[in-house]
Amino acid sequence: MQAVEISAFGAPEVLQLREKPLPQLKSGEVLIRVHAAGVNRPDVVQRQGHYPPPPGASDLPGLEVAGEIVDGEPGGSGFSKGDLVCALVQGGGYAQYCAAPLAQCLPVPAGLTALQAAALPETFFTVWSNVFERAHLSPGETLLVQGGSSGIGVAAIQIAAALGHRVFATAGTDEKCRACEALGAERGINYRTEDFETVVRTATSDRGVDVILDMVGGDYLPREIRILADDGRLAVIALLGGAKGQLDLSQVLRRRLTVTGSTLRSRPAAFKAHIASRLKERVWPLLASGRIKPVIYRTFPLAQAAQAHALMESGAHVGKIMLLV
Repeated sequence: MQAVEISAFGAPEVLQLREKPLPQLKSGEVLIRVHAAGVNRPDVVQRQGHYPPPPGASDLPGLEVAGEIVDGEPGGSGFSKGDLVCALVQGGGYAQYCAAPLAQCLPVPAGLTALQAAALPETFFTVWSNVFERAHLSPGETLLVQGGSSGIGVAAIQIAAALGHRVFATAGTDEKCRACEALGAERGINYRTEDFETVVRTATSDRGVDVILDMVGGDYLPREIRILADDGRLAVIALLGGAKGQLDLSQVLRRRLTVTGSTLRSRPAAFKAHIASRLKERVWPLLASGRIKPVIYRTFPLAQAAQAHALMESGAHVGKIMLLV
């Protein structure tokens, strides 16, 4: 098969199309003939040499795919060979064929193409796991999404808004802020020209927000703690602004705050299977009805994975960057 490998750690140009052997299936896996694969920030970090794949995972980049089941034993799962599915994987997505745990496969939602479905798993699994399972966003509560125009951001805004929550989102341009609002955010906040702490305080009558999904870290931490409502929860999933920040523990104590975080890739299959079942139950009907839609900014052929990574690193996109296989 043709696949994109990381020939050496470094700039996007280290991504090279090579001929590779087909994946060897493990117990509980199926082989997917890939139609499309998503490009995600962890792929960039892996390419730079800072995010090694878990033991036993493919060293090829790519954490989400959609395509046709062509091999394996899907019996008992409700799937059959020939079915179109999308899947969360630990690696190997930038390829013509990809092995995927059967429990992490989901049907392509009604009315969506394989390309659209490939834009779902990594971001939707991450959002559901962190916003709704770890941070327990509950009916009537309010969410702030840092980085609202990213793939994670557009998923978080849409899911939370569709489930009836007030949502605020930060982004780096006025255009991106308006895009966040079009997806369901009550207010897009341009972090370059506005202070998100002031905007959130004003919009919530100084109450603050119940949950913050943070991909920045660093010096955002003190401000985020200040704008959490009493009993609020901060879920950190990336550290684009740095791994260290000041934490006012007195506020954590007095106002019963929770600071948590997680990564998804190394979590066990049973955990991901649970998230898949929750997504199928709660979110897939919203996709089938059109209340939530994948947001795809640009597609590239598999051989142009380097250009796709360069675009991601530029930060110019709103939503997902995809590879067509």
